[in-house]
Amino acid sequence: MVNGKKVVITGATGMIGKKLCAQLALRDYQLVIFSRNPDQARTRVPGAAVRWTPTEEGAWASALDGAYGVIHLAGAPIFGKRWNEAYKQEIRDSRVTATRLLVQAMAAAQNKPAVFVCGSAIGYYGASDDTELDENAPPGNDFLAQVGVAWEQEGARAEEYGIRTTLVRTGIVLAAGEGALAQMVPPFQFFVGGPILPGRQWFSWIHLDDEVELMIRALEDPRCSGPLNATAPNPQTNRDFSATLGKVLGRPSWLPVPTFALNALFGELGTVLASGQRVIPRKALDLGYQFKYATSEPALRHLLAQRET
Repeated sequence: MVNGKKVVITGATGMIGKKLCAQLALRDYQLVIFSRNPDQARTRVPGAAVRWTPTEEGAWASALDGAYGVIHLAGAPIFGKRWNEAYKQEIRDSRVTATRLLVQAMAAAQNKPAVFVCGSAIGYYGASDDTELDENAPPGNDFLAQVGVAWEQEGARAEEYGIRTTLVRTGIVLAAGEGALAQMVPPFQFFVGGPILPGRQWFSWIHLDDEVELMIRALEDPRCSGPLNATAPNPQTNRDFSATLGKVLGRPSWLPVPTFALNALFGELGTVLASGQRVIPRKALDLGYQFKYATSEPALRHLLAQRET
């Protein structure tokens, strides 16, 4: 094994995690997967699997000793179900408490990891207007922003123990056949696709390939620390993105989705779906990262072609 560095990954069986593990394996990293269901994890991603309960201390902590890096992607799905107070608490605990325990375990390791890549999200910024938001923009004050602030505070504590830490604020990840894009495509296929009203809210997206490459950049580039926006450099309004998707699919984009319908279906989550942020990946660009998919049309054409094969 040329590389041989041990990397611990949480959330490895998710959409981002699966692709990330495959790419890290190609780079000859030694992968250790933290999972609630290690038997299932072994069938889905390469590497050894360790039983991990994210909100409880446990024997899993010993696996962090001697690791080169830790990549933390685990968290209850934001769009997993209709929000109620119990699920909102699960969203928070699965991020904030899990990150706190992970950092505490890294701090206690005899041979501490050198690098910590902690997932975060552009929800940190809250709903915004046309203002471009780079990594220096202040946080919002809604529920997801409050979760993001608390989440990042726990992740950033790793720096206190000499662990280089990057907080990856991810936008809407576009992938073939799963995630957000899988939910967007069917209405267009039935000629009822269109933007979410008001349509002028910003849609900050990223192709899965670029998301994974930025994660690896955060792991490998010693210049990378602090917040890192993982979004394509050319966000669009929801109306313009919907029009591009319709163009690629050869379908019209004429039937808008009213906010009241989203609220009726999803409750508080509907308000989140109808808002957006104009996020710019300033730090990634300053570090010289060249996006494979900087604009949405080639990204969508690539992903939809994969979906058809």
